[in-house]
Amino acid sequence: MTGDAEQRKSQPERVELVTDPNEVARIEAENGLRQTKFIEDTIEQNLQAISTFSLRPSLISNLNRLAIQGLSELPGIYRPGGTRITNSNHIPPNPEDVPSLMEEMCDYVNDQWDRDAWHLASYLMWRLNWIHPFEDGNGRTSRAISYIILCLKLGQRLPGSKTIPEVISEQKKPYYEAIDMADAAARRGEIDVSAMEAVLKNALAAQLADFADAVTGGHLSGNTRPENDEGRRPPPRWTAQLHQHYNNHPFWYWLAALILAVAGVMVSFG
Repeated sequence: MTGDAEQRKSQPERVELVTDPNEVARIEAENGLRQTKFIEDTIEQNLQAISTFSLRPSLISNLNRLAIQGLSELPGIYRPGGTRITNSNHIPPNPEDVPSLMEEMCDYVNDQWDRDAWHLASYLMWRLNWIHPFEDGNGRTSRAISYIILCLKLGQRLPGSKTIPEVISEQKKPYYEAIDMADAAARRGEIDVSAMEAVLKNALAAQLADFADAVTGGHLSGNTRPENDEGRRPPPRWTAQLHQHYNNHPFWYWLAALILAVAGVMVSFG
């Protein structure tokens, strides 16, 4: 996990609403659960929709609102003033430029929808951090919208309870380095998010591996999980049903998990 000294955090001109670390952690955890549910619902609704998906700034604002509600006076609302990012050399654009930059970012994704999923998801993860439109929660929001776009482009809600945003959040150093590399390319007038694509592909492989462990109880990887896995959110009810079915029919689950793991490796190097 990234050390506190290496963490990046928005420093808006306004005073933070909550300062107690324990209270912040509690609210962030509750918000995270609500945002995750919203992400899942958004993916399912758009996968079933007849019309072509179109990215709008309102969806991104809703994701931010869910991430920082109770922590900021302006959840889901563009920052009215300047902001700085700790441990970063990037200076976000002026607040009056944020609305047009957000529209341009969404237009890029919509106009380039025929491009591969990795480019579009990586572009969003970088560009939203570059714009830094909100007072707080920009990183969480960028990872959330990136994951939604990735799933929609791949045509499915990816399996696994430990999703790509969570994987990246636990190991932020490669993610920060990828942002810095994309920032450097932008200063040259280029769009190069190849480093972020690698981060996403590695995170997907980790998500699929986590799914395989959840299905087999860790038998496939050898990482057998204890009954009380501290530090992780409780598994969904369907996981227990899968465990029971796996115990009765292990071969098919081993085969499915192996296929998923191989697919993850192929995607990572594809």
